[in-house]
Amino acid sequence: MDSEKVAFLQSLSGIFPMIAVIVSVAVGAWVFTTWLRIKNGYPLENSWGKPIYPKTDDEAMERIKLLSQENAQLRAELGSIKDRLANVERIVTDSAHGLDREIEQLRGTRN
Repeated sequence: MDSEKVAFLQSLSGIFPMIAVIVSVAVGAWVFTTWLRIKNGYPLENSWGKPIYPKTDDEAMERIKLLSQENAQLRAELGSIKDRLANVERIVTDSAHGLDREIEQLRGTRN
């Protein structure tokens, strides 16, 4: 019976390093994929595969509110810039003769 135990332990000692290597590679791959998810902004997942989002606290809500206000302000500014650009395009695409006539009329009314 002792010879059976010795043979079993010898076969187990040959398999154990392979099992250890497989487990360490699996853990390393899991750490690497988690790092990639965090780096690229993907939400982490729980054991059931559902995304885990960070808790929203008062500071985060205030930051969201400020960003929303800034976004609205930038959209309004973009609208005014579009209007100004439309005027510039109209001036540029007018015929040079018509523009010269308007400039001369304005000079004539000023004198």
